[in-house]
Amino acid sequence: MQKPSYVPLLILTAVSLLGVFMPSLPAQINTEGLNSGDMAWMIVASAFVLLMTPGLAYFYGGMVNAKNVISTMFQSFIGMGVISVLWVVIGFSLAFGDSIKIGDYGFVGNPMTYFMWNGVLESKPWSLAPTIPLALFALFQLKFAVITPALVTGSMAERINFRSYVLFMILFSIFVYSPLAHMTWHPEGFLFKLGVLDFAGGTVVHMSAGWAALAGAMYLKRRKSHMEANFLPPANIPFVLLGTALLWFGWFGFNAGSAVGATPLAVSAFATTNFAAATAGLAWVLFDAAKGKKVSSLGFCIGAVVGLVAITPAAGFVTIPVALFIGTVAGITSNYFAHLKAKGSLDDTLDVFPCHGIGGMVGLIMTGIFASGKVNSAVAVDGLAYGAFDTFKAHMIALVLVSIFAFTLSYALLWLTDKILPLRVNDDDEKVGLDVSQHDEFLMEA
Repeated sequence: MQKPSYVPLLILTAVSLLGVFMPSLPAQINTEGLNSGDMAWMIVASAFVLLMTPGLAYFYGGMVNAKNVISTMFQSFIGMGVISVLWVVIGFSLAFGDSIKIGDYGFVGNPMTYFMWNGVLESKPWSLAPTIPLALFALFQLKFAVITPALVTGSMAERINFRSYVLFMILFSIFVYSPLAHMTWHPEGFLFKLGVLDFAGGTVVHMSAGWAALAGAMYLKRRKSHMEANFLPPANIPFVLLGTALLWFGWFGFNAGSAVGATPLAVSAFATTNFAAATAGLAWVLFDAAKGKKVSSLGFCIGAVVGLVAITPAAGFVTIPVALFIGTVAGITSNYFAHLKAKGSLDDTLDVFPCHGIGGMVGLIMTGIFASGKVNSAVAVDGLAYGAFDTFKAHMIALVLVSIFAFTLSYALLWLTDKILPLRVNDDDEKVGLDVSQHDEFLMEA
């Protein structure tokens, strides 16, 4: 039996009691300028994006060994609870609150701006989403905050202590995700002012998760099975297929929802999302076939997700034919790096860095090349392909800075977490599997 731990329960109880004493009652709910069609679409889009986290659970859960399926899936599900609570307390404020600036540039939001969601129900809409309530915008953005740390878990699967992961997830959300969201999407944010275009989270979600995953794989080092070259087969390929379907479906809310309205731009982003995923899935398996390998369902699923990753920053800035190109380039590039990694000693269990890190960087670069103001009239800039070097330059600067920021800070947070709660399970727990050692649960067929 595990040693009792009262601190997490006391913290949750304190936060809940704080909600009683700080109920954040609105003086008057704002309705000026709101559009019912936009609100309806954004409620649906928010639900779509939330579905991506269970989708990710099935996607990751199907790829690990049978004795680690439940623990891997649960690492995604727990984020829906932990990050939701954190978002109400300070998360939304850190990401979208009043800028804390260095000079003219904002780097993070003031945690007291919407502390305990004070003022969210009554405030005017977000300046870049003027036709939906601020509360709906906050709920939509919550779903992005939930899935980002869940993405990281794939690199540390089969060897991370569950309680330590939860602590790291909280620290990552506060010190990596929220500042990046503020810098990228807040009008006063550093990257926003630099001219970086990130429609739905190529830098904020995928690059941050990818670099954190690389840091995690390096910090936790290799699994025993990896060192022994004892590679066990994925537990359940149908789970991977189901997870891919849920991710692909939910990604329409992720990208098309980032138009923050039921507009032609949402339709364009919806279309580019689909076609990039389709071509990336094909590119992955055809690249395998060109190397003499068999076409696999697992390969197509991974490739499709890579395409979804790569189109994310570009979805609302590029045309549909360009989306085909982005998907193809991303599928081949991530496939190459995944197989290159497999030849080395890095144990990124589920190839999170090659898929999300590399895929996110490909998407950021492609956005800098192919973005067009004719696709998105709200952005009066073009990419390098249409004669605008400044946009491309801003994206290359962002690629370097975001990579350094996300990797360095994530590694530091892993070190800090390890000092508070040991990150890695012991050898016996790893051998028996995390389902049993961490949760006293197991699959019957395991």
